[in-house]
Amino acid sequence: MTKQRILLVDDHEVVRLGLRALLERHPQFEVVAEAGTARDAIEQVEQYSPDVVVMDIRLPGGSGIEACEEISEKHPETKVIMLTSYAEDEMLFSAIRAGASGYVLKQIEGEGLVRAIEAVGRGEALLDPAVTQRIFQEVRKAAKEEEASAFAALTQQEKHVLMLVSEGKTNREIAKALFLGEGTVRNYVSSILSKLGVSNRAEAAAYAVEHNLRDHL
Repeated sequence: MTKQRILLVDDHEVVRLGLRALLERHPQFEVVAEAGTARDAIEQVEQYSPDVVVMDIRLPGGSGIEACEEISEKHPETKVIMLTSYAEDEMLFSAIRAGASGYVLKQIEGEGLVRAIEAVGRGEALLDPAVTQRIFQEVRKAAKEEEASAFAALTQQEKHVLMLVSEGKTNREIAKALFLGEGTVRNYVSSILSKLGVSNRAEAAAYAVEHNLRDHL
């Protein structure tokens, strides 16, 4: 059986000893080295070419995220699991951007960490269940912000006009609904088409539906 070669990185020796004792109970793992700083971690990867690095985010001499980024760039075959005591949003997303394959809280049970290392070793990405919901919340937030930005150039009145256009209303019907003159509505529609970069009412209506205009009124 080919063993997974593991590098343990934490500035607390007691933590490294505990992790080593846990992992060495499993014959599929081999702890090839340990490191206590970000720079040591990078050097140990150079020397030992581990399959998986289990690394604390907070390290002396540079953060684990910085080390992860350098390791991921220079040694893409080496997978990095970030191990942290804190479920901090910014740390989480920084770790993902740095190329981490896993993000696990230190509160995880031993067998949970074993499964995480096995999964990452198979090429899977893994997030601690405690932080997974944060990812979905952030994705939903980003989607909402992107939708809102789609109408950033429009005034509030133009948004209302566009909403009625998307409902198939004529200029006369829109004018009546918004207590405007038909000429004013025509000007609004012309401005909307120009700002959205579309050529006709049908395209404007499709744009409004696609970007969920109703949610941004």
